Amino acid sequence: MERIDLDNCLTTKPDPLVIEAMMPYFTADYYLPGNYTSTGTKSKKALNDFKKIIADSLNADIDEIHFTSGGTAANNIGIKGFVMANAERGQHIICSQIDYPDILTNAAFFEENGFDVTYLGADKDGFIDLEELKSSIRNDTILVMTTLANHVTGTIQPIKKIRNIIGSDIGLFVDAGHAYGRMMIDVKDLNIDILTFSAHKIHGPQGVGAIYVRKGIKLAQITHGISRIDTLNTGGISLAAIAGMAKAVEIQFKDLQSNIDLMTTLRNRLLKGIEEQIGKVLVNGPLGDNRISHNLNISIEDVEGEGIMLMLDIFKISVATGSACSTQGLQPNYVMMAIGRNFVQSHGSIKFTLSRMTTEKEIDYVIEKFCEVINKLRKISPLRKEK
Repeated sequence: MERIDLDNCLTTKPDPLVIEAMMPYFTADYYLPGNYTSTGTKSKKALNDFKKIIADSLNADIDEIHFTSGGTAANNIGIKGFVMANAERGQHIICSQIDYPDILTNAAFFEENGFDVTYLGADKDGFIDLEELKSSIRNDTILVMTTLANHVTGTIQPIKKIRNIIGSDIGLFVDAGHAYGRMMIDVKDLNIDILTFSAHKIHGPQGVGAIYVRKGIKLAQITHGISRIDTLNTGGISLAAIAGMAKAVEIQFKDLQSNIDLMTTLRNRLLKGIEEQIGKVLVNGPLGDNRISHNLNISIEDVEGEGIMLMLDIFKISVATGSACSTQGLQPNYVMMAIGRNFVQSHGSIKFTLSRMTTEKEIDYVIEKFCEVINKLRKISPLRKEK
């Protein structure tokens, strides 16, 4: 059997049609966009076509979409650009203890440079404390940052409620890296100011992302140089990668609801199969519609996640333990600890992240091997308590 990838939080396998769409831009159509020449004009038209595909997926306008060299670049452009452009209005920023590392490292950067940052707490399912958010708003608050779908627990934050609390004068930055292509996102309906995402999470190429910036929102320039592809991310961005991203979005969103339903059904099948065969399973994060479709995070009593992950790897099954987005060492996962899990529960957590390429046959095989691994590890576990 080929390797089964249930670590799609980290990255996803590029769709063959994506690779095919990229190839012309490595060979014949490699010219950068420009005016007056047929080659530059052709590339410029292609770039606008790609932008429209992205814009339509979010119910955005074409001039609100900017391509970047990845999701982290998009996050830095959005956060630093907004804060620097609005620093005269105030120097207070709000995020949460469970946000994606890009948000937290940017918050730390501004905190080190004289800004005040409030880090909101979260409940046991990973929802930020809305009452704390309400009480944290000050006259000098300029930005609230949040992660739409949490990268560890899969928790979907209530964006509309957040916007209603903060009002229209405070900027709302949303990292949608783990939500885009896995749930419906309408930026106009949600009234989001800045939203970021990347291609490689939805079977597109690595090294390319995008940022939505609502009309009227001003960002300071944080990278300086000649504008080849986009004014916000100056310099060269691979046109081939952008073509691949557009194709990945086109495929993912052709019937997005079917893709969401497939991942949700298979995720629920995985959880049910594990719960029926082994006991003492703790689900981390909410169940139902408040959880992103592709994510399942569980803690297994008596065993460590690292051991599970390594043994599953022998069976050609890829999963993650804790957060796949940062090097944890022997430290417990910060999101897990923030939602009230203890050290053992954090280290005993396994995160499965599915994709639209995941099959029922693969899920059944994973259930079989996962339970086999757990039974073996429990027999030799020093954490096991004899009953």
